[in-house]
Amino acid sequence: MQNQAEFLLVQTSCPDNDSAIVLAQRIIKEKVAACVNVLPPVTSIYEWKGEIKQDSEVLLLIKIQKCRYPDLQALICATHPYELPEVIAVPISEGLPEFLSWIRDETSVASTVTKV
Repeated sequence: MQNQAEFLLVQTSCPDNDSAIVLAQRIIKEKVAACVNVLPPVTSIYEWKGEIKQDSEVLLLIKIQKCRYPDLQALICATHPYELPEVIAVPISEGLPEFLSWIRDETSVASTVTKV
């Protein structure tokens, strides 16, 4: 049985579906994550630079091995359209062992993130 804590669910949000799809495809192409779910638009309400904002955003849920997190964070920061992108990682404490093995198999390549 694998250590469940070696896997993360990471979320980030994009300003629109097109930028979300481009980012998701890049993450998968670079083998940083096994799967990226692109959710329908959500409404985000937040304060930015002293102003209350309300925007429509597209949420990405990204399944990765914990050891690939630095690569994922670097990729998001290098390619994301936001000045300060949301990058939040939550440990996966339980999961179907076969699914977790699939995540490991899909992301076990040495760091392959290319610079933009």
